[in-house]
Amino acid sequence: MVTSQQKQLRRPLQPKDGTAGIERPKALLEILPEDPEPLLELASRHMVSSRQFDRATLIQLFRLAAQYESTPALMHLPLAGKILISAFYEPSTRTRLSFESAWHRLGGAIMSITDPKSTGMAKGESLADIAEMFNNYGDVIVLRSSEGHAVYDMLDGLRIPIINAGNGIDEHPTQAMADLYALAKWRPELFQGEVNPEQRIRVGIIGVPSRMRTVRSLLLLLARFPEAIREVVIISNESENFDAEQREELERAGLTLRVVHELDPVLPELDVVYINAIAWVGDSFESLGAGLHLTRESPLKPGAVILHPLARGNELSTDLDDTPHNWYFAQARGAVFIRMALLTSVVRRISAVMDTPDQ
Repeated sequence: MVTSQQKQLRRPLQPKDGTAGIERPKALLEILPEDPEPLLELASRHMVSSRQFDRATLIQLFRLAAQYESTPALMHLPLAGKILISAFYEPSTRTRLSFESAWHRLGGAIMSITDPKSTGMAKGESLADIAEMFNNYGDVIVLRSSEGHAVYDMLDGLRIPIINAGNGIDEHPTQAMADLYALAKWRPELFQGEVNPEQRIRVGIIGVPSRMRTVRSLLLLLARFPEAIREVVIISNESENFDAEQREELERAGLTLRVVHELDPVLPELDVVYINAIAWVGDSFESLGAGLHLTRESPLKPGAVILHPLARGNELSTDLDDTPHNWYFAQARGAVFIRMALLTSVVRRISAVMDTPDQ
């Protein structure tokens, strides 16, 4: 007699969200024209803030990511012989593994640090001295730290590029790239230039922009495409949600911002719901936004998509996983390919995938 567990093992594996196939990145690849110049400008540069990326660069990163995602069998190994120093001084699963997966898929080798206690930092070694050592050991560094200043403290001593994988409550620029890459696959027409007013989207962000690095970086990148955004609605229980000048900077860039304190009344208006309830505070993670939860019973707009940088807690129910609203799994999948695109560019290997002469 065949048990139900045995039947499960015989079934072909299927993505829960229905968006992990190659059709959507192929469509994005076809709709965005290729222009390697913005990516060539990234060669050998530090990547620490979302402010460093203009719209032309983001569009070409999305296009290269879609190329990697949709045609893996044709992919070369542009980073063969290169070494990544993966320095994660703060706990991480998705970010660390997606960077390391990206580097391996590109043919490179990795040296990984997952505990600062195993390094000279435990003996009081300065970040400047660590940076000097890194220069001799690898070709690029990916750094995550709970200290907002750490990535900046290393810059003066580095002769190889560093990529910020999250620094305290300051920024997480490559997560924001993964967020926008998911939106680009969902609605590629939003990233082609002028957008008809009736096609513009309303984005709801459940989180606190001043205390969540994912939210801070996402807002900065959304501000590169103001013509696609009807409004950004911040849903938060906090009375103060922005740092000094943070809101003004975003509004000067063209974003329309609104803050509300209740979730359900605004949900039927939202085309995109971005939810995150975790922020790094001091030496530990803190849950913010108590009472702001999404479930299958939430009054979501038909066709709305949910994004979440993960890991999730009670703020996002698993009963949404098998609904069309779930784009958070595709978002996590796409993070590998957008990081592949960025790493290829930073290590000056665009010519290996675009047939463009090195500069």
